[in-house]
Amino acid sequence: MAAGFVTLVRLSRWRGWVTWREPLVLILHVGYGWLALALLALGGAVLGLGLKTPDAVHVLTTGAVGAMTLGVMTRASLGHTGRPLHADSMTAAIYVLVNVGALLRVLGPVTGLPTNLMLSLAAAGWSGAYVLFAVLYGPFLVRPSLDE
Repeated sequence: MAAGFVTLVRLSRWRGWVTWREPLVLILHVGYGWLALALLALGGAVLGLGLKTPDAVHVLTTGAVGAMTLGVMTRASLGHTGRPLHADSMTAAIYVLVNVGALLRVLGPVTGLPTNLMLSLAAAGWSGAYVLFAVLYGPFLVRPSLDE
């Protein structure tokens, strides 16, 4: 849990809230925030506080890994194909989907709502983000770079 608190302090010093106008940068801060929450949740689970261990693990896997991976994938795909480093509205939708999917997966079991419904919605959001990435960015990645 100490690592989670230190990570939150470190993240707050980066002033990520000023990046809200550029989702391509904001998502990296959000992904790092998920990491801080994952460390706190995992530590809490070990101590018997908060989330159960499997749900705490999903803070790390669906939240931190999912958000950070898509953030890096979109940024690298734009940069390496000679496109401007700017997230359009569809890229922002990718980020929203992965984060909503992660939130539903982590918090779904504690809401009291039907588990299958919550897990299905979480899977649809999270997987939908990756499908949307493939649809939007796939054509960029199979063609020559714009700067070639």
